[in-house]
Amino acid sequence: MPHIDLNVLGAPLKSCCIDPLTGFYRTGYCQVGPEDIGVHAVCIEATEDFLAFSKAAGNDLSTPNPHYGFPGLKPGDSWCLCAPRWQEALEKGIAPPVYLAATHEEALTYSDLQDLKRHALDGDVNDLLNDLRQKKR
Repeated sequence: MPHIDLNVLGAPLKSCCIDPLTGFYRTGYCQVGPEDIGVHAVCIEATEDFLAFSKAAGNDLSTPNPHYGFPGLKPGDSWCLCAPRWQEALEKGIAPPVYLAATHEEALTYSDLQDLKRHALDGDVNDLLNDLRQKKR
């Protein structure tokens, strides 16, 4: 039986973004594994403030790096972000918004689900949770 990656709501993980192609494994999904020491688990929507924060913290996500096939992010782009970096941005008051359905459950090792929910972009969280409860019955 194949392994199914789950999101922070306990449902199958949804795609984060294919343009630009994201994820540690460049599958479009925020999948994590033993090789991913940064834990690229949080599907974000980049904001100007977050990109500036990340650059100042030593991770320039806005400048293209063609050697790695990285186009550089601009505000509005979705991206699989390292879970510890999202938590750090939260603590600084500049956490970017997230897509819960595309955020890997491993993010819960670093961040509280309630914090992620407060920054969620994907619809009414209560509707998502009710859908999950119905599927488990």
